[in-house]
Amino acid sequence: MSTKIESYASELLEAEKKCKGIAPLTERDSSLTVEDAYHIQLEMVKQKLAEGKKIIGKKVGLTSVAMQKMLNVDEPDYGHLYDDMELKNETSIKVSTMVAPKVEAEIGFVLSEDLVGPNVTYLDVMMATKYVVPTIEVIDSRVADWNIKLIDTVADNGSSAKVVVGDKQTTLETLDLRTNSMVLYKNDELIATGAGAAALGHPAHAVAWLANKLHDFGITLKKDELILPGALSGAVVVEVGDTIKADFGPVGSVTVHFE
Repeated sequence: MSTKIESYASELLEAEKKCKGIAPLTERDSSLTVEDAYHIQLEMVKQKLAEGKKIIGKKVGLTSVAMQKMLNVDEPDYGHLYDDMELKNETSIKVSTMVAPKVEAEIGFVLSEDLVGPNVTYLDVMMATKYVVPTIEVIDSRVADWNIKLIDTVADNGSSAKVVVGDKQTTLETLDLRTNSMVLYKNDELIATGAGAAALGHPAHAVAWLANKLHDFGITLKKDELILPGALSGAVVVEVGDTIKADFGPVGSVTVHFE
């Protein structure tokens, strides 16, 4: 199995480099399990670290009921964030550097201390949060045509590609993240709204889930890491010429351009 895991990891990394989607792993190999998929992702981590990349955080996906129903699962998934994925507010991204990009608006958490599972609670997350930031996660599927099941997206690093981080940093004392609103604009047109409750009822619940899930693989959330707890609305397809802005009210706003 280890040879197979290394082979799938290399294939996904090659697809990312060439910006060309591959056939779903689940269509080619019915024996793959979700645990296998996480090991494929971790093999990709190993190869990326060997190339000199650094892990700057993690992302949670499938935190909304709608997305879980779509993929017929009952829990979220996760992926890793690397230093070459983080972009500043108002950045322009070349669509040609991805396969089929989409965007999601999320409230990012930056930690003031490590969070070590398996018994991390919502309250632990709140106490360990240095501040939150407005973010737009650019997701992409190295599996052609987004023809994915849970195993495919887990193996493919949670379909993560880039994260654009806003300038404002806000501590939690002044916020109610559960009711904190988000409005998403595409080329100045309102296309989606949401609130923090979309991420497992409260984004901090999603971060706690992640800390506890990572314990299964001997991984912890680290101080100063950026944690994306899940989208506050559905993913939006983007094309050349699009500008996306996510406004989170008191948490601030973030904008990204596509060229």
